[in-house]
Amino acid sequence: MTFGHLDIIERASKHFDQVIVAVLENRTKSSLFTVEERIAQISENTKKFPNVVVASWHGLLVDYCKTNKIKTIVKGLRAVTDFDYELQMAQVNLQAAGIETMFMATAPSHSFLSSSLVKELAHYGGDVSTMVPANIDQALRNASKGK
Repeated sequence: MTFGHLDIIERASKHFDQVIVAVLENRTKSSLFTVEERIAQISENTKKFPNVVVASWHGLLVDYCKTNKIKTIVKGLRAVTDFDYELQMAQVNLQAAGIETMFMATAPSHSFLSSSLVKELAHYGGDVSTMVPANIDQALRNASKGK
């Protein structure tokens, strides 16, 4: 979780009665932390938002939404390249399940952040403390020491 993710969660929480941060296992990405660790990390950083819930799911996000009667997915966009991919996903989700996607532009101060960039910097001992909450920074430091 970066400050970019946290920004989108906070802003979405002002527009919805409830925001569910769904932690998914993504077979195309290599996660540094387990699903359980990610849930704990995110929960610690979102506890200040009373209407934010953190949950997990193994499978497609659209299936999670259907199972839990969620009608809207919120996605943060950093750049046009994000939009190309996310638009395709939004169209598939709408056509397949009637689930809408709302896009929120990332705050300019976070537009360069990506989880991959943060993981790479942290792996080589770079300072990511201005990019991630303190508990994530510490977890990344601990993980890089273990390698």
